[in-house]
Amino acid sequence: MRDVRRPHAVDWRIKRARPPEASGYVERDGTRVYWESFGTDGPAILLLPTWSVLHAAHGRFQIADLARRHRVITFDPRGNGRSDRPSGADAYTDRVFVADAIAVLDATGTLDAVVVACSHATQWLLRLAAEHPSRVRGAVSSGTNLPLAPAYPSDDGKVAFDEPYRSTSGWAKYNAAYWQDHYEDFLRFFFEQVWSEPHSRAVIEDAVDWGLETTPDTLVDTVLADGIDDEADVLELAARVQCPFLVIHGGDDSVTPVDRSIRLAEVTGGRLEILDGAGHCPGNREPVWFDRLVSEFVGSVSSAPPPTTRKGDPTPAGQRVLIVPDASRSVVIERDLLIAEALRSTLPDVRVEWLVPEPWATELEDRGEIVHPLSRDLLRDDRDGLPVSVDRWSYRHVRSLDETDFANFMVFHDLVTSEPPDLVVADSSRHIDHHLSENAGPKQFAYAWLADAVGWQPTADETALDADLRIDANGAIVDQLRRDPSIHDLAGFVGARSTLPAAPLGPDLPSARDLVDRHFVTVVDPVGDPDVARIASMLEHLLTQRLPSGSS
Repeated sequence: MRDVRRPHAVDWRIKRARPPEASGYVERDGTRVYWESFGTDGPAILLLPTWSVLHAAHGRFQIADLARRHRVITFDPRGNGRSDRPSGADAYTDRVFVADAIAVLDATGTLDAVVVACSHATQWLLRLAAEHPSRVRGAVSSGTNLPLAPAYPSDDGKVAFDEPYRSTSGWAKYNAAYWQDHYEDFLRFFFEQVWSEPHSRAVIEDAVDWGLETTPDTLVDTVLADGIDDEADVLELAARVQCPFLVIHGGDDSVTPVDRSIRLAEVTGGRLEILDGAGHCPGNREPVWFDRLVSEFVGSVSSAPPPTTRKGDPTPAGQRVLIVPDASRSVVIERDLLIAEALRSTLPDVRVEWLVPEPWATELEDRGEIVHPLSRDLLRDDRDGLPVSVDRWSYRHVRSLDETDFANFMVFHDLVTSEPPDLVVADSSRHIDHHLSENAGPKQFAYAWLADAVGWQPTADETALDADLRIDANGAIVDQLRRDPSIHDLAGFVGARSTLPAAPLGPDLPSARDLVDRHFVTVVDPVGDPDVARIASMLEHLLTQRLPSGSS
């Protein structure tokens, strides 16, 4: 297996949030294809690889979340990951990839599945649904490149793929000879087009690392391989599709026009969802919306009963407060216990519930607290088991937990969607605040965000790339606070302002101290400790505002 990953790169399979329940290889015509299966319950979902430029990590946010309620099957495409890299274009035709998918379904004992595909893989999806209708219960297409509408025009001096390149700008880099000479540069350009949304640097750098796990020769073979290149072929296959189709497209896709998805929905009788502001592969940059659409679609085409959602007391007396702390820090839990007690002392009917992973779930129950049953679905992060040499609060490390954080946000999302509390208190749970700020929509609850740190600061072992990624993440935080400050009904800073660095969080960015001054209320006592009584009073005010007129 070729491995030219850059020095900072970490094997995705080492750091991922959810390990597979089963894995193995299928072999066809001497080529081995590696597959994995996650989760054991619910309808099956097959996540097709998107192109041999990426392996199964492309669907990592779908694995982390959807495997909680479904059985999710993935495989590395021939040409990348743990699969073999055969030579020659004949090894990479659309029919070959369809046969690989059928072999994986057979190896995992899967009679049928909802099949999800993005970009180039929507060609394999269409052929799979048309030619193997009994194996496809439903089809989800995202960012299709099927030739159902003209491609975007290019004025970059682009020549035929297999001719010598004459330009090195823009899409002229999509050229076999250019790949041989400047492969990593092409990967970065390409993924910058795929994820054109602001603050996408992290996913772009990950994708470059995964693209370096294959070779220019392999990708050239995939481009030269036979595929569905004619509109008439698309229409003929679409006419044979029997299953429901969900067609998703990013409204700001700069790789393939949304008109292609509009037409695909028309010719398959499918449902069209255009995600405003999303780029070419929204499953990576808009995973909350994407996973919700996929999960709802799976439920609509499944004959099995929907997965049971663990619910709390169906008829709680009084108002409900949900506390979601950063459970990796005992000081946060202890602070929130004091806040909960102060709330109950002034509002005897208030019901305080906790969303926390083990071991805190058991410990809080032993202390008499109410832990919501969905806490059992939360994944634990690994910060408590880190070597002393690892800075657990560096952006580099916290970024390595993004799948865990996302999966846990989706547990939170399920809870507040099915059982909206009156008030959510997220204490230092950055993942809750980040994803909620990106996906708030109409809120059904008051939201209090407590933080004792704002933004990411440099660390001693930070590389130049680490710094770039950290600054991009800080830019996202600043944009969230500026874009919609109404998301926070209360933003409380529970640290000492004097400890905040005065240096900017990055070029053209404010400092953490400036952000606190502009967007937070500082809630500490004269000696710099969290002012629990004041915090509780502010939370009580938020609850009082939500009482119906005439209530007391």
